[in-house]
Amino acid sequence: MSLTSDPNWWRQAVVYQIYPRSFADANGDGLGDLAGVTSRADYLADLGIDAVWLSPFYPSELADGGYDVADYRNVDPRLGTLADFDEMTSALHERGIRVIVDIVPNHTSRHHEWFRAALAAGPGSPERERYIFRDGRGPNGSEPPTDWRAMFGGSQWERVEDGQWYLHTFAPEQPDLNWANPEVREDFLRTLRFWADRGVDGYRVDVAHSLTKDLSEPLPSWEELEAMPWDGTHPIWDRDEVQEVYAEWRKVFNEYDPPRVAVAEAWVESERVPRYANEGSLGQAFNFDLLRANFDAGAFRRIIDHNLTLATRSGSSSTWVLSNHDVIRHATRYGLPDAVSDDRGGYIVNPGAEWVKSRGSEPQLDRERGLRRARAASLLLLALPGCAYLYEGEELGLHEVCEIDADERQDPTFFRSEGVDYGRDGCRVPLPWKSEGVSLGFGEAPAHLPQPEWFADFSVEREEAEEDSTLTLYRRALSARRAWQGAEELRWIETGCDDVLAFARPGGWVSVTNFSAVDVPVSELGEEVARALGRAHLASREMRPDVVAAETTVWCAPGEDS
Repeated sequence: MSLTSDPNWWRQAVVYQIYPRSFADANGDGLGDLAGVTSRADYLADLGIDAVWLSPFYPSELADGGYDVADYRNVDPRLGTLADFDEMTSALHERGIRVIVDIVPNHTSRHHEWFRAALAAGPGSPERERYIFRDGRGPNGSEPPTDWRAMFGGSQWERVEDGQWYLHTFAPEQPDLNWANPEVREDFLRTLRFWADRGVDGYRVDVAHSLTKDLSEPLPSWEELEAMPWDGTHPIWDRDEVQEVYAEWRKVFNEYDPPRVAVAEAWVESERVPRYANEGSLGQAFNFDLLRANFDAGAFRRIIDHNLTLATRSGSSSTWVLSNHDVIRHATRYGLPDAVSDDRGGYIVNPGAEWVKSRGSEPQLDRERGLRRARAASLLLLALPGCAYLYEGEELGLHEVCEIDADERQDPTFFRSEGVDYGRDGCRVPLPWKSEGVSLGFGEAPAHLPQPEWFADFSVEREEAEEDSTLTLYRRALSARRAWQGAEELRWIETGCDDVLAFARPGGWVSVTNFSAVDVPVSELGEEVARALGRAHLASREMRPDVVAAETTVWCAPGEDS
């Protein structure tokens, strides 16, 4: 299968996120690598995806799982070489799978050659102007310039030997770049072209809303900063001028045929999402709303309607996400008691965090229910118009791993919060490819994060042999989904039941989801739904002619009345 030249391939694509260090280990050192991805190219093709998104694989000290980049135009030696990258890209392209790479523009590693040069050059130098250095306050400048707090805990400022302080929004190992510096902007254009010239089809832009900053004096206090609206004028988040950066990037994207694509990780007010998702900017932006919602029909419908409206406004397509490398896997979230919603339309913040922190003791996880709901939600998501992002292992129905001792953890949030924040290691545990072996087929050495015994029950080897496995469901769904890809729209079908959502897509396909904990008789859902269910094609659990089973999604094929 070869790639097409369709410039709109991304609009309804299924993109599979690979966290390279935890996908497959080809050289037996316990760490996943690019050759490991190449070795599993047939698996990815059989799954039926359109593209892979690779989390960072660049040289890094791993202070933040690779999001501390020391060289943007190279491969971490522990993960391979540029030749390995080229081989992987070719293998995927030969199978009709495109490649999206992570770009991390807000900050570098402290080991980046620019930052080493900044430390050596001293205050006031051109080298320091690539970053954000300030003199301190108080006697001899011994206090940080502000009381701002970093995302990973502690101060947002770190002092260097000559007494100055540098800004780091995240970890101290991740100094923020100064995007007011033309040299910074030009160097990233070089990076975009470097990877595009090697065959990369697109970019996922990390923390896309944080590049440009206004640190004019007087700087606000942390309390004042926290109270400021994100309306384009906030000193560090979602400033209007960040779009000037992305307008330059868009010109680079359009130099290629087909144009390179990009998706913004932009945690901004929803009304400002179209600023990132339009054709003059990055072109698409992540919609994280479903991964912050309970398994609830009303919340899902509100979120779907809202994000389709935003997509129409931007001219882009929506993205749908249930899991990624930063959140608790949705099979676990849905198996825990519903979290208390905030005031943002049913969203919940960090659902399941207390369960992980307690190492699974309270509250009790209902694994079977969590997986049942996860399968239903995934099937619903794949029926929606737009782009679907999957996270490695969700096609196996993997749960979050909470059985990780403190001395085995790697996420800086765990250490900088002194264990108050559980960290993100539990969703980054290496995949189980086989049911036996030192790392369950991940490689020939113990995996870099410990795999629990129960992972063997979710191995690729086992699920490929099971007719009703989650892997089999995903493969069937992704194969059938291609027939759904007409116009990017849906029509809700009223079911007469608050817990059952049904919608039709162009071409006559219908999706029906029962969010309730009890079976719902088909006879109670209205004539249109009943007719559609008579053509049931695929379901997240058993299909029965008289009811839609509890916590189940059913896909219905087109019929003569469609």
